Amino acid sequence: MFIPESYSLAVILCIITMLCWGSWANTQKLATKSWPFPLFYWDYSLGIILFTLIMGFFLGSTGEAGRGFLDDLAQGSSSSYTSAIIGGIVFNIANLMIVAAIDIAGMAVAFPIGIGIALVLGVIVNYVATPIGDPVILFLGVGLVAIAIVLDALAYKKLSSKQSITPVKGIVLSVIGGLLMGLFYRFVADSISINFTSPEPGLFTPYSAVFVFSIGIFLSNFVWNTYFMYKPFNGESVTYMDYFNKGDLKLHLIGLLGGIIWCMGMSFSLIASEKAGFAISYGLGQGATMVAAAWGVFVWKEFKGAPKGTNLLIWLMFLSFISGLVMIIISRLN
Repeated sequence: MFIPESYSLAVILCIITMLCWGSWANTQKLATKSWPFPLFYWDYSLGIILFTLIMGFFLGSTGEAGRGFLDDLAQGSSSSYTSAIIGGIVFNIANLMIVAAIDIAGMAVAFPIGIGIALVLGVIVNYVATPIGDPVILFLGVGLVAIAIVLDALAYKKLSSKQSITPVKGIVLSVIGGLLMGLFYRFVADSISINFTSPEPGLFTPYSAVFVFSIGIFLSNFVWNTYFMYKPFNGESVTYMDYFNKGDLKLHLIGLLGGIIWCMGMSFSLIASEKAGFAISYGLGQGATMVAAAWGVFVWKEFKGAPKGTNLLIWLMFLSFISGLVMIIISRLN
């Protein structure tokens, strides 16, 4: 199977992760308003499974190093399967809660609370489990990225012309979603051998782990996403019949593409983890918030005509983000 042979290549894969995780939501922007997020999310989860199979049968089954995709799945222990599936279940509810929080309270609340908690907690949990990299430099870098997320939120708050009270429900969803988002990666990591070339018996390689993880996402959709379909925190409810009656081929393909893009990021993050460490892989990936902000600034022109002072916040945000990114990368060099 394909295994990165250097830390520099692992960093490149982590940067691709960041780009993918910060870009997949653009596929939802391409969907029409008649296609609510819970319906889009079914195709999104199918796209994740599809990409894991492509990765498994191609990159995960070539070369002499490690174990082949099917052989690896066959030898996996029950604890490895359980851990990876739980990771998918936890990620799924976290993702849906943060999306709901954005819908209720807006990006200015949901992003700094939800993604900020996920970033810090995720790096701490994964570093404690596998302490790779200089902790001082790593956490200084994480702190700078967290500051960038707050600046991003302040910029969006200035953009909004409505001065309304933030719904408590949105804050609660942001906190819960952030806590869960900070934990899901560890469950998947616990199912993976730290040595990819000669993987430990019973544990997975990244290609098998991300496939089992995707099954956890899809199966839990019948609980989490079904609830959001029929009991949405905001907006009107939808049914399973709406999925078949309202969606055309284009909308389904957009959803599949969204899942493929996100899963490419997740797959590369796990593949890079042997050389980079799980904490650095996850930390770099969660810089996706700034990638999403870049889409909003430069492509979707969300800040066009923004109030005075907004541009300064935006540039300080990117400066803080890039500085934090550099520190996270060099933390592995010491």
